[in-house]
Amino acid sequence: MGRFRHLISIDDLSKDDIIYILDRAEEFEDIAFGKKKSNILEGKILANLFFEPSTRTRMSFETAMKRLGGDVINMTAQEASSIAKGETLADTVRVISKYVDVIVIRHPLEGSARFVAEHSDVPVINAGDGAGQHPTQTLLDLYTIRKESRLEGLKIALMGDLKYSRTVHSLIKALTLFNAKIYLISPESLRLPDEFLEDLKGDIETANLNDVIGDIDVLYVTRIQKERFPDEEEYKKVAGSYKITADILKNAKEDLIVMHPLPRVDEIDVSVDRTKHAKYFEQAFYGVPVRMAILCEVLL
Repeated sequence: MGRFRHLISIDDLSKDDIIYILDRAEEFEDIAFGKKKSNILEGKILANLFFEPSTRTRMSFETAMKRLGGDVINMTAQEASSIAKGETLADTVRVISKYVDVIVIRHPLEGSARFVAEHSDVPVINAGDGAGQHPTQTLLDLYTIRKESRLEGLKIALMGDLKYSRTVHSLIKALTLFNAKIYLISPESLRLPDEFLEDLKGDIETANLNDVIGDIDVLYVTRIQKERFPDEEEYKKVAGSYKITADILKNAKEDLIVMHPLPRVDEIDVSVDRTKHAKYFEQAFYGVPVRMAILCEVLL
């Protein structure tokens, strides 16, 4: 077994652990591209338990497992499982962990991934729990930053839904380990909660994009997540309140990179896709080698 049995929160990892995973991920890139073959996980089975919609996370885990010679089973529709008959999540996990070697869980309730880990006989990887944590997304984000920019001495602006975004909540904690200068840019109602800020160390401040666009190395944009709002009227007040266009980026540094965990709605205009700054599609690919590294860490 590797450095950790489960991966539930980015808090479970030290800076050395993160660097180790990023280094391992780089070793898997040719396999992720299909340039080389590997059967290192032959005979292993992964169960994707997704109780929320997902494209990139679920498919990149499946791709990572299959590129390494393993197999995957999916449970993506709650109504197709025994949970619809009244079975508890704990019992479902107890049973499924008898069938497979690793479980990847996405669930709308914060804390659900840790709950699942407590009832599983096999390693559990958190693929997003409500507005809580999304540690594998954080690791692929860090990998993208290291590949396309730099980690140490980074200046990064996090823009969009900072209140509900589990991607941001995980990433901001990891960035403080690398002494990043972090700018927070969001509508007033979607600011990072004060209690969350109190737990963080490092150089963090709120900002206006126009004031920092010429100074930052990374612009990390998130969508406003309609599904997280308890009140649709509150969502309507902020929907479409910001958009990144190619014109906005004319004042950016030459080597600025724009990232987004995807899916996007209208917060990044398609005109940005044609600029040298756009790195969100590369970012999506990097999820495969990073998740390869994570799977090998918990399975071998």
